[in-house]
Amino acid sequence: MHHRIVGELMTRAVVSVRPETGFKDIARLLAEHDITSVPVLDNEDRPLGLVSEADLLLSEAAQEDPAGLLLTPRLDAAAQAKSRATAAEGLMTCPAVCARPEWTAVEAARLMDRKHLKRLPVVDEAGRLVGIVSRSDLLRVFLRRDQAIREELCGEVLDRTLGIAPGAVFVKVTDGEVTLVGTVEHRSLLPVVERLCRSVDGVIAVTSTLDYRTDDTPAGQKQGPADSERPVAHHGSRA
Repeated sequence: MHHRIVGELMTRAVVSVRPETGFKDIARLLAEHDITSVPVLDNEDRPLGLVSEADLLLSEAAQEDPAGLLLTPRLDAAAQAKSRATAAEGLMTCPAVCARPEWTAVEAARLMDRKHLKRLPVVDEAGRLVGIVSRSDLLRVFLRRDQAIREELCGEVLDRTLGIAPGAVFVKVTDGEVTLVGTVEHRSLLPVVERLCRSVDGVIAVTSTLDYRTDDTPAGQKQGPADSERPVAHHGSRA
């Protein structure tokens, strides 16, 4: 199966700054390019960190309220230093959390979720910047046409990977939601079919009412949530 990788989804033309780039120049770049952050690069184009709108706004948030209605926020030493910084070196959040071009969209999405990030600089083997990938870039995998998803499910997953005869399983895809109906040879295949179908790029959900001809699992062994939640199938016609 082909999984979309970061190198296919990332933006290659990246707006970046150097450690000495000033506060106003960074704010101007964010506005001109309609972006929310920029990577800060060293002299060899390796990301040192990122400066975001939130980093710039800290300078404003740290100011006393001119009307005297709001209390001055209590900031830790690091935040205080950042609020007084005038160049990227002091404003940036570091170190930079980066991705690699060969990562799958799933790997990048999991790192973003774990680190609570909206975008990741993408670096090559030498650590040099080659692009940037955002949440919206990763969501593009869900824009695949239903027909393309169905063709991959039928051809790559069911036929070539699992060796299930064409026509044994009917596959319907509507807005990324997959429905599987039919019969496979062995009961042990049921969770495998569903798991592989869910892993195909663009698939949002899988609903299966698959039946089986031969129960090749130990008596009473559960096949996982997908099998245990399946409605009781009618097996009277099995050979």
